[in-house]
Amino acid sequence: MTVYRTVDVDGVEVFYREAGDPSAQTLLLLHGFPTSSTQYQELIDHLADRFHLVARDYPGFGYTEPLEGETTFERLAGVASA
Repeated sequence: MTVYRTVDVDGVEVFYREAGDPSAQTLLLLHGFPTSSTQYQELIDHLADRFHLVARDYPGFGYTEPLEGETTFERLAGVASA
């Protein structure tokens, strides 16, 4: 079962999908541009019995709010690494 969560990362409300047993090996699913974590839902459903999966939305995509000010790859990487 996939659960939907948000977490505050440096003032940005980041949306992510999570499924599987947290004690299992974790797979972090990073979407491309200009998509969102929605692209992974079928894969999540298929792998959740074997892995702990986390698929989050980059700022300004899917359900994650956009960054204030200039959006650079450095800022996106900072949010992604948190």
